[in-house]
Amino acid sequence: MRVASVGGMSSVASSTSVQRTYRYLRIGIAGTALAIFVAVGVATAEVGVLTSVSDYFYSPARNAFVGALIAAALALVALSGRGVERALLDAAALFAPLIALVPTTLAPGSVPGLSVPCSTRCFPPAYEADAANGVLTYLIMGGLTVLVALLLVALRQLSLAAVGFSLVLTTALLATVGAFWVFGRDAFFAQGHFVATIAFFALFAAVAIFNAFPRRQAPPPLVFRVLYTVIALALVAVLVAYIVLLPGAGASGVPVVLLAEAAALSLFFAFWVVQSIEKWDDADPRIAAAR
Repeated sequence: MRVASVGGMSSVASSTSVQRTYRYLRIGIAGTALAIFVAVGVATAEVGVLTSVSDYFYSPARNAFVGALIAAALALVALSGRGVERALLDAAALFAPLIALVPTTLAPGSVPGLSVPCSTRCFPPAYEADAANGVLTYLIMGGLTVLVALLLVALRQLSLAAVGFSLVLTTALLATVGAFWVFGRDAFFAQGHFVATIAFFALFAAVAIFNAFPRRQAPPPLVFRVLYTVIALALVAVLVAYIVLLPGAGASGVPVVLLAEAAALSLFFAFWVVQSIEKWDDADPRIAAAR
């Protein structure tokens, strides 16, 4: 029975546990972006304004930055659903930990108190052991995840048709990361964070478009189609700016990469707020199937 309605979202006394789980997951993913903003804001009081959000990995914001991205990855897997959206969200969940575990390169003097022994942007040698531990953990846990999924398929607890694409994608990405780690570690340190960041937000531009124009279900109301489309187009524009501006970051004195990354995070946050509102009263999928 509906007991209240606020801003289009009704409070349903008889909401199911599945409904509540999906609601909390969406809100929680939005909260991970907010946590990064809060951690960066608190750290700014100590280290000042850095050239990018990623640079705050080397500040007291590090733990919150890494924790928020790992939490987002787990929530994305739990929320991924089915079909195209499942594949896109599962792929995004694979890149989020890499953003967290493989920090960005730094220019000399970009982080107060941190010595960078190179004349241009490079990966700080002092953090190579941390990154190595993170990448090896990522590869081992990723491999175990694939094995568990295959076991569940063999036990007929999962449908191979439902998870097949995600398993192939996961295996391919793990193999690629492992190959670069073994045979091209310098290139991995230099470009890993950048590539993972671009891939993560590009996938979310695709997720937003899919939500605006779903293939196998009725499209959402016009207001949501417009919002999802605006988010997708804005993400693409931000990513183009990010790619173009990153090589010259800091040269002008304006933190353009910081602004671009903050904009991408804001759009990520906005997507989950919009989807939380749109899907707040979505029925329990099991009930819908039974009907």
